[in-house]
Order: sequence, then C-alpha cells, then structure tokens
Amino acid sequence: KAVDHLLECVDIMDATGSTDLKLWFADGTNYPGQDDITARQDRLAECLAEVYARLGEEQRMLLEYKLFEPAFYTTDVPDWGTAYAHCLTLGPKARVVVDTGHHAPGTNIEFIVAFLLREGRLGGFDFNSRFYADDDLMVGSSDPFQLFRIMHEVVRNGGLDAAANVAFMLDQCHNIEAKVPAVIRSVMNVQEATAKALLVDADALAAAQRSGDVLAANAVLMDAYDTDVRPLLRELREEQGLDPDPVAATLRSGRLERVAAERVGGAQAGWGA
Repeated sequence: KAVDHLLECVDIMDATGSTDLKLWFADGTNYPGQDDITARQDRLAECLAEVYARLGEEQRMLLEYKLFEPAFYTTDVPDWGTAYAHCLTLGPKARVVVDTGHHAPGTNIEFIVAFLLREGRLGGFDFNSRFYADDDLMVGSSDPFQLFRIMHEVVRNGGLDAAANVAFMLDQCHNIEAKVPAVIRSVMNVQEATAKALLVDADALAAAQRSGDVLAANAVLMDAYDTDVRPLLRELREEQGLDPDPVAATLRSGRLERVAAERVGGAQAGWGA
C-alpha cells in the first residue's frame, strides 16, 4: 500500500509538472524487540528503489529525517547519515532534506548543511525553530544566530546558486499566532539571516583562518551578524515596488478579514479532521 501510494504521488507529479517528491516517514518502533531493525531498513531500501526508478528525468526524490516522533525507540530514518546513505545507494536524483527542528539538542546543523552541499546532496530545507523537540515555531525565533550560521554555510558553499537546486521551504505550525503574518515574519527572518550571511567578508575570514587567528575569524562572522540589515531590506523592497513592512501592509490591507468572512460556512481544508 505504501509503495502504491508513492507511485501515485509520482503520477500526480507528472500531471502537475512537479519536480520534487519530498518524503518523510513516520515509521519506527516503540519497544526493543518489536521489529527487526535491519529488516526494516531492507524494506525501506526496496521501497525507495522502486519509487526512484519511476521518477522522470527532471524529477528528484528528497528524503527527510527525524530523530523521533511518533515512534520513540527507533525511527527508520532518524538522522542525516541514514538519509544520506539511502540517497547514495539510490543515485544522483536522491537528496537529503534538512528540517531544522529534527535534531538532538546541541547538534551542529550548519556542519550537516556544509557537508551535504560539499557532496552535492542537499535537496532542501524545512525551516522552523525549536526549544525542546520538533516545535515548528517561526524560523529564527528561538535562535536567530543559528539561522545566520546555517545561511553562512549555504552562501559559502554555493547553496544559493541556481545549479545547487536547493529547495527553501517553511515547515511550521502556527497555533496561537495569526498564520499569514507568522509566515511573512518567517520569510523576513530568513531574508535578514541571508543578508547578514552575504555581508561576511570572505577574504578576511579566509585570511584569519589560514593564519590561525581564532578571534579575528570569529570577529568577521560576528561583524556580519551584528549588522542591522533591516534598513537595507526595507530599501530593497521599496525599489521593487513593495511595501517596506510586509506584515504591517498585510494587516492594513484587510485581506485576512475578507478571506475569513468569505469562508464562513465553507468546506474545511485539511486532513479531514
């Protein structure tokens, strides 16, 4: 049933012109001995290979990983190494997706990003923020410096180049905050982190690294991070004919209230809940 479902997804990709089949598997076990760990990997590999063979020339398979949840003893794709290993076996059209909330506390996510970019295997991001587990909060809200460090590695390793074909996505769950303004705020947070990453003096950083000057190297990064790029981004939006403050513009437009009024009595969108 799982394979049939994934193959149906590829049929939908063909019909819609989609290029990326993004996969996250919730499968795992809760208790030691519940199932054979190796056999589960064998079945997963067999399933992925069948679906991979069905992909078209311009289509890709993006494999996501998650440390735990909903299973708590083992997860079939728990980390980037497992995802990367399966992608290597499958072929060049298989790449890894990095969800910034899917790691153990203290994990150096920017190292994973740099490694996967170096290997040409970074397929995309699911951006969000976390405090404890997969919190799915607005990206950059809990640790904006981490988002900057991630974007620095993206910039440093060519991840913004069209040839890298990295899919930048948001994967967030807005429960107590207004959803549309929260998404806009998330995009702005990524823009600010990217702008700061682009300000890093690459030559000065490389020189400090070559000379072994730890403090100077760190200072180069901190100088970029401490720069207030918000005026620059406001100016850029105005040059593009956009409102310099997207959140305020959305709230002033009244669109959210109009959409809410139009949908009264309509069919609920979602997973059938």
